[in-house]
Amino acid sequence: MRKEREPYACGLDAAVDVVGGKWKPMILWALYAGRTLRFGELRRHIPGVSEKMLIQQLRELEADGIVHREVYREVPPKVEYSLTELGESLNAALLPLGLWGDQHMEQIVAGKTNSGAGGTANSCAGTGRGKADTANKAENAA
Repeated sequence: MRKEREPYACGLDAAVDVVGGKWKPMILWALYAGRTLRFGELRRHIPGVSEKMLIQQLRELEADGIVHREVYREVPPKVEYSLTELGESLNAALLPLGLWGDQHMEQIVAGKTNSGAGGTANSCAGTGRGKADTANKAENAA
């Protein structure tokens, strides 16, 4: 989320500002197709993210109108996250990128391994989702 109020240079600049970073696309991916998740469930879907970083990224996505945060006034407090209509449309735009990543993952991993960066070919940060899940999301979005 951009701090300053400068105009965007183009649509891609605006989109990257909203979805930029390591965790935001993973949050969007976890909340696909009308799914509503509590904070703990969301964190389990995104291995490696810290609680602090997940909270920060969710706040930014909420401020951008991508994620809806529903607070239930009960004991213990219950908070659920879901995508807004704008978030659903952004997720649909990310589907081709996910398909591209699935199709070229071996090449990407090989390139990183050859350059000494390391890495493994786990789709969606080790969540067990891969080509079939990405294809299902693409079908559901159509």
